[in-house]
Amino acid sequence: RVCMMMRALTTSLLVATSRAFIVSTNPSTLSTASPFIKRSFMSSSALSSTVKPFAVVVNAEIQPDRMDEFLKLIETNAKETRKEPGCMRFDVLRSQDNPNQFFFYELYESIDAIDYHKAQPHYNLWADFKASGGTVSSTSYKTDAEFLT
Repeated sequence: RVCMMMRALTTSLLVATSRAFIVSTNPSTLSTASPFIKRSFMSSSALSSTVKPFAVVVNAEIQPDRMDEFLKLIETNAKETRKEPGCMRFDVLRSQDNPNQFFFYELYESIDAIDYHKAQPHYNLWADFKASGGTVSSTSYKTDAEFLT
């Protein structure tokens, strides 16, 4: 009889404990989840997914006499890119050491999303600017996302 009571108590504890750690993996329910759960979901999603998000980091130095033109086009490019399907992030950063140096951090759900991006008119603003000599230099680094917050 003591053995049966212990078995029932153990089973009750296991069920209660397992319920305490059940978290929905449905992204639509994350809006009401705590920040910890959201971060956990995002990190585990990136790790368990067979397709990792794709990121591009661009390091570009702009010709000083073309700065006004560049600032207008890169703002348009960034705003329009953020509206694209598959774009998760598009940041434009300016160096504190060199006011002509910029970094773009672009995060996409897949390579297909970046291919879509490169077919858009706002991307061509940047491509045409580079082709016309608007940059001193521009280097792109293609990366796979490992851990995202």
